[in-house]
Amino acid sequence: MRGLGELEAAVMDVLWHAGEPLRVRQVLERLDTGKSLAYTTVMTVMDNLHRKNWLTRELDGKAYLYEATVSRAEAAANAVREILSASGDPQAALLHFARTASEEESDLLRKALRRKGSRK
Repeated sequence: MRGLGELEAAVMDVLWHAGEPLRVRQVLERLDTGKSLAYTTVMTVMDNLHRKNWLTRELDGKAYLYEATVSRAEAAANAVREILSASGDPQAALLHFARTASEEESDLLRKALRRKGSRK
């Protein structure tokens, strides 16, 4: 995800897959980074994600339960919006994407635009 470091993205992936609030220890047990990580490292990363508003936390006994503030799809949409904004010419970037989209991506865009139009 845009704006996240490698370990931050891995932590978010664990929480998105879990679909429920998790403690640091639970995230650590589910992380698959290929590296041995210390509990305090994961705790620091999750605290940073909380400060960046990617996670909420609630005290449960002596430990916090952490949960993602946005879904993976919402985070991806926000990243696309940031990229378009940073492109210098969002209209040109979006049109280029539309011209180069696969048939499946084009179908998804058409369906999404039809749904958006019907909600007005």
